[in-house]
Amino acid sequence: MSIAIALPTSGAEAVHTARRHVGDRVWKSVTWAAGITTILILGGVVAFLVIDGAPALSGTADTLPSHVSNIWRLTSPLLFGSAWSSAWALLFATPVGIGFALFVTQVAPRRLGTVLGSAIDLLAAVPSVVYGLWGLFVVAPVAARVYAWLSAHLGWIPLFSGTPSATGRTVLTASLVLAIMVLPMVATLSREVISLVPKTNIEAALALGSTRWQAIRLAVLPQAKSGIVAGALLALGRALGETMAVAMVLSPSLKISIGLINSQNPGTVAAFIAQNFPDASGLQINALLWLGLMLFVLTFVINSTARAVIRRQKV
Repeated sequence: MSIAIALPTSGAEAVHTARRHVGDRVWKSVTWAAGITTILILGGVVAFLVIDGAPALSGTADTLPSHVSNIWRLTSPLLFGSAWSSAWALLFATPVGIGFALFVTQVAPRRLGTVLGSAIDLLAAVPSVVYGLWGLFVVAPVAARVYAWLSAHLGWIPLFSGTPSATGRTVLTASLVLAIMVLPMVATLSREVISLVPKTNIEAALALGSTRWQAIRLAVLPQAKSGIVAGALLALGRALGETMAVAMVLSPSLKISIGLINSQNPGTVAAFIAQNFPDASGLQINALLWLGLMLFVLTFVINSTARAVIRRQKV
């Protein structure tokens, strides 16, 4: 028969235990309050967009921006333009970002990698209007000459068909500027997940006779794939919502076109809202808020996809 003996607890230990319990309750209350506040703010934004954007569904050519016959003729080309330009930006930025991450983590000396990592992070701090000015006065004039060559030699490809833009303010130019803007996000997230791969995996692959590239392809990229994909999708969400740079570089029209170098460019939702909101009134404001809701939904889908990819890779 065993007898449990309760040892006396000193006064200092009792005070410490009480303080710990109070700290736990305070921490739990603060985190719950932060989570509920975030949900309420998000719900408030959605409710605002839904309530104030819904009247645009009954709009006509006399009351809607650009005199479109209904709100869907305004929404569809702008959503297409946002997705089209952002997809090309991601196509340009992702290989460069992954290559940069592999270089600074696997190839470059530690000090050089640290310096380059800090340099790429600085790109994220540059205001979007600066990127817009750079794209308008530097990239667009150079691109216009390239577009003329592409039209003359590769005009039989639908992407390069049509009369090339003389100003260079096309979807392709906007995508290039967006690619530079989202490059830090792709490169930084890829660098972080690649640096977490155990060095022993690479050393084991090299010890078995693999080349440096084979070791990276077999031991590094498979383990870092989920983080790389998530970073790319988050960068896509950033590109979808970019406003000033696209508004300054792109010469838009309300047409759905896959051409990259001609002047018939589909606009983007964010740029259209920024360009038309100052002069909007009445139902036009409701239409712009409806476009904001559609962009919100599209961005939410992209971010949800990124989270689903992360969870699936972790299973």
